Amino acid sequence: MRHFDEIYDLAAGRHGGPDALESNLTKPKTQAELAAMTDDRWLSIISKTIFQAGFNWKVIESKWDGFETAFDGFDVGRCAFMDDEKFDALLQDTSIVRNGTKIASVRDNAAFLLELREEGGAGTVLGGWPSTDYIGLLAMLAKRGSRLGGASAQYAMRFAGRDSFILSRDVTARLIAEGVIDKPASSKKAMAAVQEAFNTWMEQSGRSLNEISRVLAMSL
Repeated sequence: MRHFDEIYDLAAGRHGGPDALESNLTKPKTQAELAAMTDDRWLSIISKTIFQAGFNWKVIESKWDGFETAFDGFDVGRCAFMDDEKFDALLQDTSIVRNGTKIASVRDNAAFLLELREEGGAGTVLGGWPSTDYIGLLAMLAKRGSRLGGASAQYAMRFAGRDSFILSRDVTARLIAEGVIDKPASSKKAMAAVQEAFNTWMEQSGRSLNEISRVLAMSL
């Protein structure tokens, strides 16, 4: 596995030099900023990511104001206690994408966020989870959340602004090239190897998961 500086140089060489590369890197929000995010914004971001999965992102984006209205601004209490009448009305609402399973996930994830209130709040739990155990956060989201396995949780955390890596095709290709994994990571063993590699690169560079993930993607 190469030192992060070598991978950084590869990425810079492919994208017009260090200044051009740096302009494409984003830093995560601070833990204080994440802790200050209200539950309705967490639910909105999580729900948007779920509705985008397997669907045209531009369509979801264009309809998102309709989603906000239909789901009462993603008020966690209202969504968690959605009754059958409300659910049936959403299935008929043309301002949103009428996918029953994904609509149900909004209700279920609202209930999950209510549980997190008892543990300090979504912003504190999700935002404060150590980046050195990011795969632990992903595992928790997959277990306790609804439709938050695999890439959905990764994108939700990135869109929320927390420190995160996304195992995109390009990131995965770089991890394979570096001998970290030999195929897309799906097992606990493979994910642990990915986390170990990112932890090493964080130590070497002092950079966030966000930045490292982006550099890996741009190194190909």
